[in-house]
Amino acid sequence: MSVSAEPTSVDPRRNGSVPADTGTARTDTLRPHAEHAFADELAALAAQDDRPRPARWRLSPWAVATYLLGGTLPDGTVITPKYVGPRRVVEVAVTTLATDRALLLLGVPGTAKTWVSEHLAAAVSGDSTLLVQGTAGTPEEAIRYGWNYARLLAHGPSRDALVPSPVMRAMAEGRTARVEELTRIPADVQDSLITILSEKTLPIPELGQEVQAVRGFTLIATANDRDRGVNELSSALRRRFNTVVLPLPETPEAEVDIVTRRVEQIGRSLDLPAVPDGVDEIRRVVTVFRELRDGVTADGRTKLKSPSGTLSTAEAISVVTGGLALAAHFGDGVLRAGDVAAGVLGAVVRDPAADRVVWQEYLETVVRERDGWSDFYRACREAGA
Repeated sequence: MSVSAEPTSVDPRRNGSVPADTGTARTDTLRPHAEHAFADELAALAAQDDRPRPARWRLSPWAVATYLLGGTLPDGTVITPKYVGPRRVVEVAVTTLATDRALLLLGVPGTAKTWVSEHLAAAVSGDSTLLVQGTAGTPEEAIRYGWNYARLLAHGPSRDALVPSPVMRAMAEGRTARVEELTRIPADVQDSLITILSEKTLPIPELGQEVQAVRGFTLIATANDRDRGVNELSSALRRRFNTVVLPLPETPEAEVDIVTRRVEQIGRSLDLPAVPDGVDEIRRVVTVFRELRDGVTADGRTKLKSPSGTLSTAEAISVVTGGLALAAHFGDGVLRAGDVAAGVLGAVVRDPAADRVVWQEYLETVVRERDGWSDFYRACREAGA
């Protein structure tokens, strides 16, 4: 016997709910879901999208890719890029979701795995909230189902006493489920996905029933490839995924562009100064992070020791955002070296002993000798004093 659930529309402020209206964004929300924040772009794409759409998809695969990569529609509507990177990576990811395969987004920290996952879900099914956050304590119930114990004790096992997981709801409603940090979930809990992904069925043995996935069901998981060995995926589970690796930005210009775009978006929500006034400082932060991350200066002449941290693009965004807040509230509103120095120091020096040596060596041998960086050198010296 199979059971299914009708799509629900409830208050989006409740955890795990489906937004009742994806057409408008709540202006008082600090960080709206993608389907709210970019509702106008999604609506414009849907209105002009005349290409075939898979069952229950809000957009065609072409339109989903355009939503992520950006472009200009025939009516002049500008779609802002959500992901700056190789087009083929996005096309493969979108195509995977159009098949019966699950998608695994793999990459080092800060390569926008969660960001891409959210925007894919928003574009495909109009709902990015069916989310399982992976941790060492994630139970099997988070992926399969749980029970309302008051009803269970009062009436025994029944469908009314069952609490569906986000994955179960996505299966029943033909939507996109997301599993974040899959490799942080215990191995035995991970493997509860095997039947779901291979048979597209979730058994409920207590009731002698099952939930069968309806057309439109997809699952996107993310994993940090530096977590290898924490809870590595079994070969059986890995076969159920099509893996797409999200690379680090290829060039400094691409990374500066990514940081600038994201800081602008975050800054608008926080009423911070405009980013163009601080592009030079953004370029410096990106240069420092890339050189220490790669273990060599940009000109290739000097080899460097790398610190223990990842120094990802996401961390650069955080450093610059923090610097803009300093400039806005304690400066003249213009991003300067002194505003980002403490953030850079905090990102680089994670291990107080080893990383501080790496940072001091870089500061004295590279930053100090670089033309036009004297203010940055002084600010970093003062921050580390």
